[in-house]
Amino acid sequence: MAEPEFTARGVRIGKGMRSLTRAGRVRISDGRLELLTSQGSEIDSAPVRTVRASKPWFATDDRAQADVNGHRYQLTLTERDSAPGEPGPPAGRRFIEAVRRAAGRGG
Repeated sequence: MAEPEFTARGVRIGKGMRSLTRAGRVRISDGRLELLTSQGSEIDSAPVRTVRASKPWFATDDRAQADVNGHRYQLTLTERDSAPGEPGPPAGRRFIEAVRRAAGRGG
C-alpha cells in the first residue's frame, strides 16, 4: 500500500446537524478519499476525482466541506496534523488542496 497523500486525525465529521464522530480520520490514498470513525470503521469513501471539497462561507480556517457520493459532510480539522515544526496552512485549506492535487485539478 502506498503512503497516504493526506491524513488527518481527530477530525469532527458531521452530516447536516448530526455529528457522526468527534475524533474521526480523513485519508487520501491510492486515488480514494476515506472518511473513518475513530475506531477505523468507514463512514464513506469514493474515488477522489468524484469528490468536491470546499470551504463553507463564513467558516473558520479549520472547517471544510466534502461532497462524497451525493452526501455533504462538514469537517472540522485540527492544526496538530501539520508536520513537526511546521505550522503550514490552515487545516481546512490543506485538505481542500490535497483533494484537488490528488484529483489532478491543481492545488
